Amino acid sequence: MPLIKLDAIDSTNDFLKQLAKEKWLENYTAVMAFEQTKGRGQMGSEWVSEPGKNLTVSVLVKDVPAEMVSIYDFNVAVALAAIALLQSNGIERVNVKWPNDIMAEQKKVGGILIENTLKSDGTFTAVVGFGLNLNQTDFEVLPQANSLTNITHKVYDVEAMAKDFIKALKLHLILFPERAEEAWTRYDELLFKRGKPAAFESADGTRFMGMIQTVTRDGKLAVLLNDDSVVYYDLKEVKLLY
Repeated sequence: MPLIKLDAIDSTNDFLKQLAKEKWLENYTAVMAFEQTKGRGQMGSEWVSEPGKNLTVSVLVKDVPAEMVSIYDFNVAVALAAIALLQSNGIERVNVKWPNDIMAEQKKVGGILIENTLKSDGTFTAVVGFGLNLNQTDFEVLPQANSLTNITHKVYDVEAMAKDFIKALKLHLILFPERAEEAWTRYDELLFKRGKPAAFESADGTRFMGMIQTVTRDGKLAVLLNDDSVVYYDLKEVKLLY
């Protein structure tokens, strides 16, 4: 599992995608940067991180097998790998905020950005971007964010955490086909605000209250509304507010 280390880059995902176009890369080749100047989150949101203090890594996963019956299965495996990394470092109160935020102690500590390339044989290759707040302590402009060091009062080795994430990712992807039902149940249990009244914002800016029921196998969020109807929202159709 080669790990390419960069001092600074605009986007580790973009760098890795371009590198994969230019040359053959081993499966699970990863790129980490101590500073990312144009980090992106889900749906184009910006990922803000202090240089040198946090984990920014992208991993190339090649030829994902057809046993993963949907691309969202892959998302579930990646999210559970991120959760496993936190739990192995003593963080127990963890959640996944749909679609791809990683929460600890009710605040955001990480985010996942997965970019897939579909192939004619039915498989796909993915670049998995993962950002995790490790040693940053000041979140004055990001009141809904936190870091592992603020929770545990420990200092983390950024490169070691990158390697641990890659190992967790590989393990969860290898085991997923035979543990799919168990993985989906676990993911469902980890959903942030599941079964609790929560505020949402639709694509046109309308805000409403609802209660998360589950996430479907194609990645849609099932929300119970005040009139007792259940509506299924795609990624760009709704945003769960904190």
